[in-house]
Amino acid sequence: MNRRDLLKNLTAAPFAAIPLSENLSTGPDEGVAGGDSIYASVGVEPIINCRGTFTIIGGSMELPEVTRAMEAASGYFVQYDELAMGVGKRLAELTKSEWGIVTSGCAAAMKHFTAACLTGGNPEKLLRIPDLTGFEKTEVIIPRSSRNVYDHAIRNMGVSIIEVNSPEDLERAINPRTAMIYIMTGPPNDTGKELSLEVIASIAKPHSVPILADAAAENLTIPPIHLERGATAVAYSGGKAICGPQCAGILLGPKDLLMSAWQASAPHHGPGRDNKVGKEEIMGMLAAVEAWTERNHEAEWNIWLERLNTIASKFKSLSGISTEIRMPTGLSNRAPALRISWNPNQFHITGEEVAEITARSKPRIAIGGGSGEGTSFISIVPSQMRQEQVPVVADRLYAILSAERSPKSDQMASPSLQIDGPWDLEIQYFSSIAKHTLYIEQDGNWIQGTHQADFSESEVLGLVEGDQIKMRSVLRRPGDSITYLFSGVVKNDEAGLPVMSGSIHLGEYMTAKFKATKTKYKGARRPFMIPGGPPLSS
Repeated sequence: MNRRDLLKNLTAAPFAAIPLSENLSTGPDEGVAGGDSIYASVGVEPIINCRGTFTIIGGSMELPEVTRAMEAASGYFVQYDELAMGVGKRLAELTKSEWGIVTSGCAAAMKHFTAACLTGGNPEKLLRIPDLTGFEKTEVIIPRSSRNVYDHAIRNMGVSIIEVNSPEDLERAINPRTAMIYIMTGPPNDTGKELSLEVIASIAKPHSVPILADAAAENLTIPPIHLERGATAVAYSGGKAICGPQCAGILLGPKDLLMSAWQASAPHHGPGRDNKVGKEEIMGMLAAVEAWTERNHEAEWNIWLERLNTIASKFKSLSGISTEIRMPTGLSNRAPALRISWNPNQFHITGEEVAEITARSKPRIAIGGGSGEGTSFISIVPSQMRQEQVPVVADRLYAILSAERSPKSDQMASPSLQIDGPWDLEIQYFSSIAKHTLYIEQDGNWIQGTHQADFSESEVLGLVEGDQIKMRSVLRRPGDSITYLFSGVVKNDEAGLPVMSGSIHLGEYMTAKFKATKTKYKGARRPFMIPGGPPLSS
């Protein structure tokens, strides 16, 4: 019996014969969020996922094939290098690639491939990372449009990042120190663009510079389209479209480089030891790829459309609501989405407010929400919903949007204090304190100015109503950003000096506390003279 037959037997029935909605809607405790569940046992309320494959809420739902394969793999022992060889060969057969490895996620695949390009499989070099002193290859080229939060995985290897914006930049940037080129797949690198993958490959290949394509959230194409377009290797997330283990990914490409990448990952010691992927996840990831080749993708798509149409039909009787199903244009996050739109002046609620309500109260539902010129909207993605959740979502959203609300007052309470000027800002993080500076200009209720942080400076905007203050600043660097949302009060302390205090919402970085006091200048106030010309002595 070969691996393919074994995996088929584990799943009990061919996946193509069972609609995805049925596959993902079974189990005694997998229904509407809020029921008695393993998460409730630790005081955590589950979420109905109408957003898509976001890691922060769990990625995608693992296929039954995946969980069965993982269970079958547990309780037995294998030698990991032997497992990598067996799975690598099978991934190559399934994906029509030269070789494949399973990693602990797409970012880990990026990290291991970078190590492979730096070391060429030389373990002495591997153990020196991130100290690249004496290495022949120390630079990674990334188009500016491909810089993103995930390229931390590459930077963690100690390389210097060289940004390029044009083919001419790329030609000049390639040199003997160039280890590889990294791109995030998508519109900036699509065929026909100035820095398309095809253009990058035509410049890089004469210099034998490898190209890594990050296709984390894309549908798996067979053979991988980006390899055909000129990439050396392509990385996918396991916990997105492929619906494999959330803590796994795959890297496809040439066997020599991928074996060097495998050498750089756990169980081997070195810079990738911290990216361990278990034997269960390895077999679960292989099962997901096996299933991908047999899934009835057209049937899945029709089920997703049916879910959206069911939700949209709920709003036909609600005057002022419009619905539209939007189709994706690329391979990444490829699923239809329902947009429900309205005039916020008619319904007295915005899309952001609806999304906040559903996120913070039962039943908890993750949706997208936004506002444009004279309109607000919410967005629903059906690919990670369970079938029994569809009426729950429809009823919940209808109840919110059909509720009577009074118009919002445009009147703002006058500021209780004038807060112009410089402020010493102290931020209390989980385990450290940072000293920042604010420079604020106030115009009635509105404030603006600058936020000087530890390493960068950004604009700060906000408002004051009575003694309540809200401010927002965004600290940016290539591929990264941190949004500071200040919320607190401003009042005079016992000495009559203004003080601001409250909390800072940091998005994915959670929260911090802040306190700010008006800066006290300590310099002596005394007159000085401006010379009438150049000095006559030094």
